Amino acid sequence: MTTQLSAITDAFEARTIDTAAFGHRDHVGVACGMLSRYSFLDAAYKYAHGIREMAEKAGAPEKFNATITLAFMGLIAERVQTCPHDTFDEFLEKNPDLLEKSMLEKWYSVDRLRSSLARQVFLMPDRAQTAY
Repeated sequence: MTTQLSAITDAFEARTIDTAAFGHRDHVGVACGMLSRYSFLDAAYKYAHGIREMAEKAGAPEKFNATITLAFMGLIAERVQTCPHDTFDEFLEKNPDLLEKSMLEKWYSVDRLRSSLARQVFLMPDRAQTAY
C-alpha cells in the first residue's frame, strides 16, 4: 500500500478525515486500503461503519446507503483480487469505471439505489448483469 493510501486509510480509521474533502476517489482508495489490512468481511464492516459515522458527523445521516457501500466494496474487492497491480494509481488505470458514481446502475435501477430501504439494508440488484 502506498504511503498516501495508507495515510488516508489511517485517517479514516481514526475518524479524523475531513468529510467535506472526502470524494469518490477517496472512498475507493480507503476501500482498497481496508481490503489490504483486513479480510473482506472485516473490511466491509469497518468501512461501512466508518462511512455511516462520517455521514452522521457531517450532519447528513440520510446520505449513508448500505446497498451502495456494500455493492461497491464487493466490486472493489473482486477487482483487487483479479486485477494485478503494484500501486493504487495502477489499479485505477486498469479499473477507471470504479471512479464512476453511476457504475452500479449496470445492476441497479436508480429508484432502487436511492430508496430508503437501500439506505438501511443491502439490496440485491434488480437489473440483469452486464459485462464490466
